Amino acid sequence: MSGETGAEALFDYYAVLREDDAEQADIVLSEILETMDGGLDALESLLTQPLGERLEYEDGILYREFKEIVEDEGDFRRVFENIMFSTRVIISEKDDFVDFLDKLMENNYHEMALSYLESALAVHPNDDSLREMLRRLAKGKTVEN
Repeated sequence: MSGETGAEALFDYYAVLREDDAEQADIVLSEILETMDGGLDALESLLTQPLGERLEYEDGILYREFKEIVEDEGDFRRVFENIMFSTRVIISEKDDFVDFLDKLMENNYHEMALSYLESALAVHPNDDSLREMLRRLAKGKTVEN
């Protein structure tokens, strides 16, 4: 159960418990919420561990690290050309992906940006920000944040 349906079911359960014993209902609901928080923490650790292993296995760096190198060197194009043949840049956040596409377009990697964008749109065809980037790329304009 998740989302609105889960919240409604949890509230209904709480309401039924509260009719019998209000104090006990508060305790039970608190325990449920604590369990859910623990579950979210456990889920986060399960997702973080494979990403770290993937980074090691694929000889990759996170986009955040790539951006730091670009900031230190001051030249996206040169850093990108040096890294793209030896290291994978792993992007896990949509904002980072959009930023990466933006930087590719700013540095005249239009065909590469188009390839990444088409792949992303195949998975997320209704994403308005990706569709707008495609329109701007088709017009030969770079995307502004």
